[in-house]
Amino acid sequence: MSDLFQAAGLTPHAPAPLADRLRPQSLDEVVGQQHLLGPEGPIGRMAAAHRLASMILWGPPGTGKTTIARLLAKAGGYEFQQISAVFSGVADLKKAFEQARVRRQAGQSTLLFVDEIHRFNRAQQDGFLPFVEEGIVTLVGATTENPSFELNGALLSRCQVFVLKRLTEDSLDLLLQRAETAENRPLPIDAEARASLVAMADGDGRYLLTLAETLFSIGTDSPLNPTQLGQFLQKRRPAYDKDREEHYNLISALHKSVRGSDPDAALYWLARMLEGGEDPLFIARRLVRMASEDIGAADPLSLLLTTAAKDAYDFLGSPEGELALAQAVVHMASAPKSNAVYTAYKAARRAAKETGSLMPPAHILNAPTKLMKSLGYGDGYAYDHDVEGGVSGQNYFPDGMERRRFYEPKPIGAEAKVRERLEAWSQVRREGK
Repeated sequence: MSDLFQAAGLTPHAPAPLADRLRPQSLDEVVGQQHLLGPEGPIGRMAAAHRLASMILWGPPGTGKTTIARLLAKAGGYEFQQISAVFSGVADLKKAFEQARVRRQAGQSTLLFVDEIHRFNRAQQDGFLPFVEEGIVTLVGATTENPSFELNGALLSRCQVFVLKRLTEDSLDLLLQRAETAENRPLPIDAEARASLVAMADGDGRYLLTLAETLFSIGTDSPLNPTQLGQFLQKRRPAYDKDREEHYNLISALHKSVRGSDPDAALYWLARMLEGGEDPLFIARRLVRMASEDIGAADPLSLLLTTAAKDAYDFLGSPEGELALAQAVVHMASAPKSNAVYTAYKAARRAAKETGSLMPPAHILNAPTKLMKSLGYGDGYAYDHDVEGGVSGQNYFPDGMERRRFYEPKPIGAEAKVRERLEAWSQVRREGK
């Protein structure tokens, strides 16, 4: 065996990776999750009572999900058994459950840790139910995806869901301090580069320690500055999955920032999406929707500008075309807002479903044939252009349907003048009755 290690340039006692060597040995050593693990936290209380409930740990990569599961088993006196949904199938699950059943008969409890549990299909997830209900296993599932979307309702009803937070700058810096203590030397970077290193990790403690280990391995006579650090380490692209929850979280943040008239926040979320690799044309489509839904007639130019931004991106591509999207975002976030058209359209659709078979009144029907004229089509129609003021005040709703008011313009932006005109025309209709 030693020959194999030597052939690979290793020794049987090669040091473990830094992240593994710094793995916490007790729950109070886990950083960044005090809201769960502290004395008043729900998991902390379970550990103190030595009674664990099945749970789902939901959080970004590198926040301690696996470590917490191991430490919970240790604190509660449970046998720790781990499987990964990426590499395991039905046979592996059956084997794990059978081993847990044998342990239970011998008086030993099992904590079954399932990494990436959301990758099991619905039928496989259902397979956990009887073993969790009977207490054969205490299930601890780990997922980076929203359990509401990715896990069966039946499984969720039998587990508590705990949300792990992305590690803060203070928590990440604490990990760097522990790394320096373990290595008995400081990282070869200056203070500004240290801040850049923390930013590179993007809340992922495991990734930060991987970067730190790389830095410890270099030989340098002077600390690296941020520029040198950037040349030496490749910054990881921000966590972003274009077909999962992060995709919808960020487009929601962009939409609500535009609606909330905050151009700075809107630009930030736009940049986050583009940096994450989002399709710019998906963003352009959503901007067009925002122009109609949240701005509407208060600033009709927004709809024109967003469609123009889409055309500009089609013409220029990335990165030049992205500036057109930014221009549209800033314009809309800075524009007066009105959802009056959006609200009116929804109300009109409801009315159309309720009264879908009613015919238009006869006086506004076309009469291209003699038969239609003989039936009264078009009789009494007032040509509005020939009426003083250009508005006849005639009824255009179906006979038998009371007039309804769907569109209520707001006294904002261009819609304020529309509001004044509609009020005047409503008075003409009232007087014409």
